[in-house]
Amino acid sequence: MKKILIIDDENKTKDFIKKLLISFGHNFDIYTDGSNVETGIQAINKIKPDLVFLDIQMPDGNGFDVLKGVKEKDFEIIFITAYQEYAIQAINFSALAYILKPIDVEELELAVDKALDKLNKKNNEVQFNALENNADRNKKKKLVLKTQESVYVLELKDIIRCEADKNYTSFFLNSGKRILVSKTLKEYDLLLSGHSFFRVQQSHLVNLDFIDRYDKVDGGAVIMKDGSSVPLSPAKKEQFFHIIENL
Repeated sequence: MKKILIIDDENKTKDFIKKLLISFGHNFDIYTDGSNVETGIQAINKIKPDLVFLDIQMPDGNGFDVLKGVKEKDFEIIFITAYQEYAIQAINFSALAYILKPIDVEELELAVDKALDKLNKKNNEVQFNALENNADRNKKKKLVLKTQESVYVLELKDIIRCEADKNYTSFFLNSGKRILVSKTLKEYDLLLSGHSFFRVQQSHLVNLDFIDRYDKVDGGAVIMKDGSSVPLSPAKKEQFFHIIENL
């Protein structure tokens, strides 16, 4: 039987999630111990859950502090949060899951199904470590990429560009490595656009720090420092040149 732990300082939220989890028909052993950082850490260490629902906002800190205080992070996690941009960005960069308050039933069920699917695979230790970094506003973000075989943690400065391949995205790195992940370029555009990345064309997102030059031939193309050529959309030219002039 899978053990699920709900850590939240609002009893009504814990009771609501528990009620929904029971209604999904899975064979869960559900615990609602933990209402702050200290008791949350104690509950995880005592219960050793398979899945943790963890509120971001705590009376004595936040959910990230709970993770820092737990040594054995061999569980799946779904964060619970009101809309907090910095927290959501940190979670997204770390390729972890969250649900927003007020909680949507379908969104919760989908998150649970994904978590259950991952329970028998590798644990999230690498992602939790990246999250600790990404939750610190004074540190540069690290991007977690998950493939069927591996979990990669990348420095943004090592990514040259990203290219869409239907519902997949290819990452081209400064090392010459290419990583293919099953997420759309749109998702990474939203995540990286405020971090020196610019979508020059529908299928291409580039790291501005790796731009070598702009060639006017054949309709115009952005040449990257690795020699790759990326088309520049006519609709993006004015914005692109404005950004380049201000680098």
